[in-house]
This record gives sequence, C-alpha cells and structure tokens, in this order.
Amino acid sequence: MDVFVIPVGRDRYELYCETAVEEPQPVDGSKGIIGRIRYRFAVMLHQAEERRRSGTSPSEETTRLGRLQEWIMAWVAERVAEQRLLWNLRRETAVVAFYPQDLTFEQALTLVRRTLQRDWERHRLWLAVDSVLLIGSAALILLPGPNIVGYYFAFRVMGHYLSIRGALQGLRGVTWTGQPCEPLTKLREAATLKGEARDQQVHAIAAQLRLQHLTTFFERVVVRSA
Repeated sequence: MDVFVIPVGRDRYELYCETAVEEPQPVDGSKGIIGRIRYRFAVMLHQAEERRRSGTSPSEETTRLGRLQEWIMAWVAERVAEQRLLWNLRRETAVVAFYPQDLTFEQALTLVRRTLQRDWERHRLWLAVDSVLLIGSAALILLPGPNIVGYYFAFRVMGHYLSIRGALQGLRGVTWTGQPCEPLTKLREAATLKGEARDQQVHAIAAQLRLQHLTTFFERVVVRSA
C-alpha cells in the first residue's frame, strides 16, 4: 500500500491514498445481524465510491425522500474519500510513505504517526457520541418508511469503528518505509497559489503521480485549513 504525505500549507500535512474499489461479498444467513449490517455497509461504500469515481451527477428527484437519499449518498462519498486510508490500513502490515524531498524519512514518519494518533483520538470520541445517537434513532422505526436517520448513524458508527482499527494498525502493526517524492515538494508551492494557477499546478502534479482524485482532495483540505 502507498500513502502520500501531502503538504497543504507551510507546516501542515495530510495523509492520502487511492485504492481499487472492492466488490462487496454477500453473506449467508449464519453471519447474523452483524454480518448483514456489515454487508449493507460495504454495499453503500461501493455505490458511493463508484459514484465518486465516475463523477455521476445527482438525478432529478422530486420527492423529499429522493432528495434526502441523494444528499446522504453525496455525504457518504465524501466520507469514503476522507476515511478510505484508515479503513484500508486495517489489513496492511507494510506501507510505503511517499513524502516531499525537503523532509527526512524520520520527519515524515513522525508526521504519519502524529496524524494517525490524532485520528484515533477523534474517531474514538465520535464513536461514543454516534453510538448514543444510533440507539436514540431506534425509536424512529415506529414511523412509516425507511429509517434514514438510523442508517445515517449506523454508517457513522461503523465508519468510526473501522477508522479506529485502521489508525491502531498504522501505529502498532505496520512497518513503514519511505520514498522521497519530488512532485509532492511542488505541492507546497501550489498551496500558496490561488484560483486557476493553483488548479493547473495541482492537476499537473496529480497526473504525474497518477492519482485521479488528488486534485479534489487537495482543494478540500487547503480550503478547510485556510
């Protein structure tokens, strides 16, 4: 697995990766309710990531339920983009970290571990909060129609759980090696640019690294950190 240490400012970094979309595997009845929940979660992830990769636009829905479902799928697609790295780290034991050339591997590894520790603490907190809200949303099953709120919090709970496992694996179970990467060094300069100049430079770097969604990720984290 390859992880990129992305400079999004003079002294700010985020971790990024791109992986293949996995087909969800059906479960048999012996897996019980937890197995069925995990399968539904995997199906939702697959649909959301396929939609994000293909750039599909929301359909013209006229009902409130349709608009709500479109919003949820868009939200899920964003969470997939943000948490995919942690979710994939759960199954990894060896990872290559690509980092800007103006850092040493020791500095890059410190940034990686600091980010994973921050993510572990953040997702642990929100797992507790969303678990309580998920339990509270169970009352909505008495209302007619699908329990969209319940699905929303179920997704959040499962996402936080997988993120915690990924962060712990990255901190304790992964052997990290490093590779300096010249294009990543240029991203630091791109973060200081504005508008079309930044877009052009980031697009060129993304093409050089063959990272299809780097531009969208970079723009989002730079705006968020501004």
